[in-house]
Amino acid sequence: MGNCIICGKPVDGLVCEAHEEDVAFEFEGTSASQLSPGRFYRGTVDGYADFGVFVDVGDHVTGLLHRSELDQRLESLDWEPGDSVYVQVLDVRDNGNIDLGWSIRQQDRDFRGKLIETADDELLPEEFEDGSSDEPETDESSTDESTETTSVDDPTETTASPSETGSEPVTNGTGSTATESGSSETTSPTETAATTESAGAVESVAESTEEAEDVEEAEEADGDSDFEFGTEPSLNRTTVDAIESQVASIVRLEGEITGIRQTSGPTVFELSDETGTVECAAFEEAGVRAYPDVELDDVVALEGEVERHHGDLQVETEALEVLTDEERESILERLEEAIEQEARPPALELFDDHEAVSAVEDELFEAATEIRRAVMESRPIVVRHQATADGYIAGAAIERAVLPLIREKHTRDDAVYHYFERRPLEGRVYDMDAATDDVTSMLEARERHGEQLPLVVLVDAGSTAESADGYDLLSLYDTESVVIDDSRADEEITESVSLAVAPSLADADVSDLTSTALSVNVAAAVNDDVRDDLGHLPAVSYWEDAPESYLELATEAGYDEETLAERREAVALEAFYQSYKDKRELVIDLLFDDDGDLAAHVSEQFRDKLETELEAASENCSARGIDGVTLSILDTGSFTHRYNFPTTKLLLDALHRREQSRADPPFVTLGVGDDELHVRSTETLDVRELGNEIAERVPDAGVSVVGGRDGHIEYLSGERDAVKEATVETLGETLA
Repeated sequence: MGNCIICGKPVDGLVCEAHEEDVAFEFEGTSASQLSPGRFYRGTVDGYADFGVFVDVGDHVTGLLHRSELDQRLESLDWEPGDSVYVQVLDVRDNGNIDLGWSIRQQDRDFRGKLIETADDELLPEEFEDGSSDEPETDESSTDESTETTSVDDPTETTASPSETGSEPVTNGTGSTATESGSSETTSPTETAATTESAGAVESVAESTEEAEDVEEAEEADGDSDFEFGTEPSLNRTTVDAIESQVASIVRLEGEITGIRQTSGPTVFELSDETGTVECAAFEEAGVRAYPDVELDDVVALEGEVERHHGDLQVETEALEVLTDEERESILERLEEAIEQEARPPALELFDDHEAVSAVEDELFEAATEIRRAVMESRPIVVRHQATADGYIAGAAIERAVLPLIREKHTRDDAVYHYFERRPLEGRVYDMDAATDDVTSMLEARERHGEQLPLVVLVDAGSTAESADGYDLLSLYDTESVVIDDSRADEEITESVSLAVAPSLADADVSDLTSTALSVNVAAAVNDDVRDDLGHLPAVSYWEDAPESYLELATEAGYDEETLAERREAVALEAFYQSYKDKRELVIDLLFDDDGDLAAHVSEQFRDKLETELEAASENCSARGIDGVTLSILDTGSFTHRYNFPTTKLLLDALHRREQSRADPPFVTLGVGDDELHVRSTETLDVRELGNEIAERVPDAGVSVVGGRDGHIEYLSGERDAVKEATVETLGETLA
């Protein structure tokens, strides 16, 4: 029993529950399970990833501060590896992973007290220092003698500390410690002879010394060998998928370096062979690059001990050699053959005989092959999609297929966040702003973490000429891009991307098509194991007139029209909020794991918000008839809440669906804003042609079309009225 160092209240320990968060803790334990969730700890920045920051909490455990926990963008953090920071431990998972939270307090003075947390106790800093110094003195001559007896070389040059190697300390019974990998610190033989256990430890050291001497003699006898692989130079090659059963064994791997990450301790090389990818830690000294001549895409032979590091498989590198000439070509040929074989799906089985989908069957197959190949090559995949219901659902379909493959390929539990990312777009154009963001992120990842350049997949966006500049920027870095889009595409876009999956380019009718209907077929070809998860998604993506075949698929999966509508509306609402985020877990809950309560609750909010705006919009629409065409015109600048839900596009879609039932075709809904115009029509309309005609009639209005034939028109706000009148006249002539 003690007293709280903050309030003096009697407690078990040194701080009461009410003041636990007022104390900064230093962790001196040896296992993640010894941490106390809710407390704030002083840590050291270990390194960055796309999804957050790794922080060493003490010498023996590392946690992840996910970017969602930050109070600022990850890119704006000025932390460098090795910097001291304060974080909160939110959770310690069963597999040893540690979830960290942001701390606004980053200085000692921001806390009201400081304590040391050990494996089984709490101590004041002065108590810990007194206890750590209370060790028996070691006779200097005995230490020297021990060093000569137990070491082949200078142990300070060849042995890493437990914190540097990632191994946890194990007491060997002598007062010294040894890492799990078997290395030990210098020990006095006069002390270790005191017990039977100590004698055994000395005998073990002596045996290790004899083995090392035997290896050294063997290497000296082999004058042609320049590649040293520990104690077993003739190891047979094993594969990444086989090392799980070889923990604590020395293995030999051959493959390609697909990632290099420098931490405050070891250098971590990501090695990929034809079966998988594993991280290999190599230690020179804290924060110093090991094997500096090894670069991304090098083909190597590596030997080391298989270990588990925070639950993940990892190889502690003992030797690493870059292979060249015939050895390199032989391994590359083996990798390429395996990738080719594994990347191509066995077959493409369409969900339905939808004419527009069938028109691009070959392209769907090739898109699935490109995505699978990126997974096999350990390249990150970035999916860009519109921040709409169709965009989110289509992107989530591909995500559903890819994540299990990444888990199979990589030994890291967090690989699904590292190698796959969805990034919503504000509109249907992949412009220079979006491309610059992607290029900046991928170059930073390559520089900081040695990542390969990603495969960029555009879904429900990016198929028109306005996106060409963005793709050109990607191509300067040899970054591949794939487009999957239901809108009317421009032929010239095929020259800017690696692959375009757009039925309109095959002259197919896309009036009853969604991007989700295309994406689910790609996703099922990428990973047939998730086919049953995807059957209801096409029906979810249609706001009206869903093809009967898709409704039947949804019914077979257990979804009626009401539950389909609830999921569609819930995704549409959540797509609006934090529209730049993927909201991965929330979208998964809404589309795949929800029993209906979550979707129903969010859907109710959607309907309330939309109905309120629809009533106001309907009251303020002006109807005009010209040459047999009925137009409903809404001043969106004056009679909508532009920055609140629903978006202008979503509101006009709903308004058009409601109003067209009251008028004879052709019927057009116009949304005229301060500097942009949106049009919805019961007849097929080419917005690009409409924009060109308006530009001729109002040449000083700066008219431009964004998003191609299915896009919208932008203009100078000072010419708003002239543009509106020119639009009405042009529509009357075009649709009459």
